[in-house]
Amino acid sequence: MPETGGVREVKSAGRTVELLEVLAARGDRPARLRELAEELGVPRSSMYALLQTLIDRGWVRTDATGSLYGIGIRALLTGTSYLDTDPRVRAARPHLDEASTALGETVHLGRIDRDDVVYLATRESHEYVRTISRVGRRLPAHVGALGKALLAERDTLPQGDLERFTPNTHVDGASLAADLEQVRERGYSIDREEGVTGIVGFGFVLRYEVPAVDAISCSVPVARLTEAHEKEIVTVMREARARIEAAAVPLPGAPDWR
Repeated sequence: MPETGGVREVKSAGRTVELLEVLAARGDRPARLRELAEELGVPRSSMYALLQTLIDRGWVRTDATGSLYGIGIRALLTGTSYLDTDPRVRAARPHLDEASTALGETVHLGRIDRDDVVYLATRESHEYVRTISRVGRRLPAHVGALGKALLAERDTLPQGDLERFTPNTHVDGASLAADLEQVRERGYSIDREEGVTGIVGFGFVLRYEVPAVDAISCSVPVARLTEAHEKEIVTVMREARARIEAAAVPLPGAPDWR
């Protein structure tokens, strides 16, 4: 059984967390009992009992037939609390607003989580509207501007096969490593339609921790991107980064979350 800091992992707690993570990752694709039991390698009877407990407490929801399962509303409440109580998210929000207004583009704040980046805040452009908010969603770090900016601060690359999102996605280690070297030389990352076709991103790490765990980015439709606008984006985003870093100093007595 795995140990963390000399303390043995509680098997039932670990299984519960794994189940919730699986359901969250499926998004709008509900799962059946058999699928969940097989993916987590537990007996169906044990999985059914766990699901019923979590349904009763609001962490899992089921359909009218009781055969399909998805993430429950309690997960939303917990996630919202995380965002509301994180001092760095609060510090960044007004500066994201300013950058988005100045550029007329969408800007993001993200945090690295293992080999992924989780979106913590987004300010949408008024020039083009997305129908789905990115907040709370995750993207492999090798794909977008946020993730590449953060990977460039590290000595190791994501392990295993790299998922391809578009024809421009870096899917081999050598190609990604070469791109990250350019990020270090340039001082910011560029995602040229690597995550979403038709969208270019510019990513900037926030260096209030070493190695950096947070970054901001600006997403721009290819049709709106000119050489002059790219220079403007880099200037405004660098200024936003400096303001966020200055505002992110912890208050005396505040927890130093890790």
